[in-house]
Amino acid sequence: MKFRTEITCKKASQQIDYSSQVVLLGSCFSDHMVDKFDHFKFNHFSNPFGILFNPFAIEKAIEQCVSASYYTKDQLNQEGGSWLSLDHHSQFNNSDQDTVLTRINHQIKLGHTALKNASHVIITLGTAWVYQWQENGQTVGNCHKISQKKFSKRMLSAEEASTSLSAMIQQIRSVNNEVNFIFTLSPVRHLKDGFMENALSKAVLLQAIHQTVTEATVSYFPAYEIMLDDLRDYRFYKDDMIHPNEVAVNYIWSLFKSCWLDESSQELMVEIDEIQKSLAHRPFDPDSKAHKRFIEKLDEKIARLQSKHPQIKFHKKRK
Repeated sequence: MKFRTEITCKKASQQIDYSSQVVLLGSCFSDHMVDKFDHFKFNHFSNPFGILFNPFAIEKAIEQCVSASYYTKDQLNQEGGSWLSLDHHSQFNNSDQDTVLTRINHQIKLGHTALKNASHVIITLGTAWVYQWQENGQTVGNCHKISQKKFSKRMLSAEEASTSLSAMIQQIRSVNNEVNFIFTLSPVRHLKDGFMENALSKAVLLQAIHQTVTEATVSYFPAYEIMLDDLRDYRFYKDDMIHPNEVAVNYIWSLFKSCWLDESSQELMVEIDEIQKSLAHRPFDPDSKAHKRFIEKLDEKIARLQSKHPQIKFHKKRK
């Protein structure tokens, strides 16, 4: 007897391994994926504009990076003593205008290189709701807690969203024709928009994605369906009942791993995970003989792994 419906994923034909170059773009759920790629030491680059939720904002970030179009001072706004870009996450904000421009343009430079060299681009969509700056009608990536009176809000149609996703693909292919695309829909619930409004938004994005996933190099990973249909219980959410908790994230990652990461890489991941856990170990007595022997064995293990995979580096935090 089964008490839940389990979602299975077919193995991808173009899997990710330790020679792959992965670029991740999109909503806050993509940050969970970034954490996993970082922990297991895959080559990756993420969100040059910071976290973005809607297709238009992600499309603009890709366009700016592909064309290496750098920002100028007249493209920044000043609010509450801070300079900011309406296209970027608030992590770029600063009281010094030059600092903001330097941060933004450095990430565009890195993003241009990353997209040119990417083997896989993972794009996670969060919402079909968009905010437009009333001064010029520009769709923004982030409202930065500016008064809502300065924005108008609307939902993209499935056709608009689908056209935007196709534009993302074509823009990246203009500099990199070998790339594989993986679209996902964030399982994070955007309940500030309303329950029905969030459901409609997700439905619009799902329709747009499936209109776009029509060829071998463009795929869909069902993170949204895994959360809603496979896990399907509030115990898999954080206390806010909006974001997936660690158990859910780990489960979704395990399914992603099974279909998108090649077997030899999965074997290497076991070794890397053991090293990462050892590096995170906090001894009661750092000067004890037992701990010093532990460190010696750990160094030997790292040296053996790096002799086979010199590109993998570990951050050693020790006394």
